[in-house]
Formats: sequence, C-alpha cells, structure tokens
Amino acid sequence: MKHLTGVVKDYAWGSPTAIPQILGTAANGSPQAEYWLGAHPLAPSRADGLALDALIADRPELLGAECRERFGGRLPFLMKILAAERQLSLQAHPSRAQAEAGFAEEDAAGIPRDHPMRTYRDNWPKPELLCALGPFEALYGFRAPGESFALFEQLDLVEVTTMVAPLHRPEDAAEAIRSVCVSFLHLPHGGLVDAVVAVAGTYVDAAGPLGLFARTAVQLAEQCPGDPGILVALLMNRTTLQRFEALYVPAGLLHAYLHGTGIEVMATSDNVVRGGLTAKHVDVDALASVVDFRPHEPLLVRHEEVAPGLWHYDTPAPEFGVWRTDGLTGPVELPATGRARIVLAVEGSLRIDTDQGPVDLPQGGAILFAAHERATIDGTGTAFIAAPGV
Repeated sequence: MKHLTGVVKDYAWGSPTAIPQILGTAANGSPQAEYWLGAHPLAPSRADGLALDALIADRPELLGAECRERFGGRLPFLMKILAAERQLSLQAHPSRAQAEAGFAEEDAAGIPRDHPMRTYRDNWPKPELLCALGPFEALYGFRAPGESFALFEQLDLVEVTTMVAPLHRPEDAAEAIRSVCVSFLHLPHGGLVDAVVAVAGTYVDAAGPLGLFARTAVQLAEQCPGDPGILVALLMNRTTLQRFEALYVPAGLLHAYLHGTGIEVMATSDNVVRGGLTAKHVDVDALASVVDFRPHEPLLVRHEEVAPGLWHYDTPAPEFGVWRTDGLTGPVELPATGRARIVLAVEGSLRIDTDQGPVDLPQGGAILFAAHERATIDGTGTAFIAAPGV
C-alpha cells in the first residue's frame, strides 16, 4: 500500500477551482485541467515519494500476474480528475492495431515523438470512461445523417445545404458523414463557418433540436472563431451527463468534452487524433482513417451495485475496470484483488482496513494497492477505484 500524489496539468481549457476544491488545495487563479494518477512516463504519480513508473519497473509483481502477462511490466490505466471550464478539441483515439501501425510509420519517417506534427506518440490504444461528478456536457458520436441535414437545411444557406446534401437519404450513412466531415475540415477558417454561426445566432432561443444546434454553434464560435471543426461538431450528438452517469469512448468515436468535472479512466496512452476546435495539429487524413463515421446514439455505461454501496461500471476495455463507492452501510471488500488498484476519494472521507491496520482516506487522497493486498473500505464518502480490466 502506497499513498499517491498525482500531477496537475494546467491546460488552458481547465477550471481554476474544481480540482483544488476536490484536493483541498489553494486555487492559484490558473487553469487546472487534469489531475493524473498513474504511471504514465510523462507525469508519473509519486508513491510515498517515489515515481510510480520507477517503482513498478523495480517491483513489477505489484501489478499482478495476469496484468503482467497481458501488458508486460506496465500499469495499463491512468485515472484522472478532469475539469473542463470550456471545450476540449474534437478528437478520436486509434485502435491497438491502428496505434501500432501509425506509431511505427511515424518512427520510420523520423518524426520526433514530441514533435507538434506527430499524431502517434506511442503504440497503445486509448479507450476511456468519463464519469460525471455533476452536470457534464459532451459531444459524442454522430447523429443520424437525415437529422443533421434537416437542421442545416433550416439555416437556409445555399452553400452549406449543398455541402451536406450527401446526408439526405444516403445509401451508406457512414460514407455520407465521412465525406461531409472531410469537406468541412478542408474549409478555410472564417468564411462559411462564420456565415453558419451568424445565422445560427438567430435561432438560439428556438425550442428543441434546432435551438440546441444553434446554441452549440454560437458557444463553440466564442472559443474557436472561424474553426471548421464547428461545422463537424454540428453533425454530432450533444448530451448532458448527470451525477455519476458515465460515457464509454471506444476506438474511433469522435467526441469532445464541453464543460464539467468528472473522473476519467483510460488506457495509458497519449494518442489523440484531433478534428478541430484546437490550435494544435489537425491531420484530416489520419482522422478519416481512424474515426468510426457510423451514427451513434449516446449510450450511458451500465453501472450496477455489486455490494451494498459499491457500484461497478461495465466496459469492454481490458486495460481498466472502474468502481465507485457511494452510500456504504458497512465495510465492503476492495474489488479486483489480484490486480493493482488505485483508490481516489472525491467527497468526504473513508476508512480502509488492511492487514497492516486501518488507514484514513480523506477527500482528495489516493492510495495504490498492490495486487496481493486485500482490504475493506467503509465510510460515508465517495471514492473511485480503478484496476486493470483483465
């Protein structure tokens, strides 16, 4: 058992207050976008003062036999607190096969791994789960093409209506969405994008899907004026998660988090293929090769109570599993014995009993448990637990 201290990432889209409130630290006025807990080599947590990646390299048995067999001597997941004051980029993540091929290709081309034009920074996939701690806004996958066509058509702009014409009764929905997205992303900044936003501004008070469509355009333009990614975002589902609801993001699913605070658990990877709403590199060809352009309804991750006050989030990712404590009425066994686990308290305080004795876990505290360690957890607080999914 090791007490963990994570790493704060100060990306510009972050909230200046949400993460300090959870950690019980003083806000400094700067954005604090993410708090990383894991062994990612770019920002490893400190485990009782030691870098976690170095500790695992020295003691790989901490991971558990099955995890080591599947992933080598690597902790396969990263847990984060994510606090978005404004939108993140439109993005998708590759499958394992795509990541391995793309990484090898860019290495062979001699592109430095830290170069801003590089897309694949490692050879891992990056499935992820986002669990909201309060209302959380996101763009997630594409809506049905006919619905998007009808919304754009109501703007009564001939040029954009012509561009989205493939969405009207397509034989192949995915190919129609792909062709429109690629066309949008090849547009110059401003121009048609500004025209769409200007007309959308006259519909922001409309009821139903048209009003949400218009408000999305205007809100994104406030942060990313003229960005062609705004038009791609208008092809997507906009959804609001409520407290403890979660989305799973598989390989190829285009998404963007817009606003809110949540717990994110993902495979330990940096592979992000961006599609706009960012000043960073956008590789349209790479995006088109990775994204699943089929329409997707936002489906919440099923979570069930597996013991009194212990909830499990069901995902297919082998790299991670996720649990939440909420409303414990007595001690329950810490799940995933046989695998390394990270426990993070996000509200209130909890008590963990181990073979070495009891440990108090205050809000903002985190602990790493080795695969062989058994423990029970109790208390009125809320904690998230992550472990390898295998």
